[in-house]
Amino acid sequence: MESLMADKQNFHKSCFRCEHCGGKLSLGNYASLHGRMYCKPHYKQLFKSKGNYDEGFGQKPHKELWNNKNSPENT
Repeated sequence: MESLMADKQNFHKSCFRCEHCGGKLSLGNYASLHGRMYCKPHYKQLFKSKGNYDEGFGQKPHKELWNNKNSPENT
């Protein structure tokens, strides 16, 4: 089987697919975030929907992490 390497991960060529739509990806039409691969249109769509990378992709927003560091019980 053919394999390819993207973001320091090895993929079967047929398994290299968008996390959102399942469409086949190539080395020229993908974007990755937090180890997940997306086609460029869905990467842009998901990013724009929330206005930041973390919330748009289901991760904890950085502002929550910052608030936890600055809370009185952590000082």
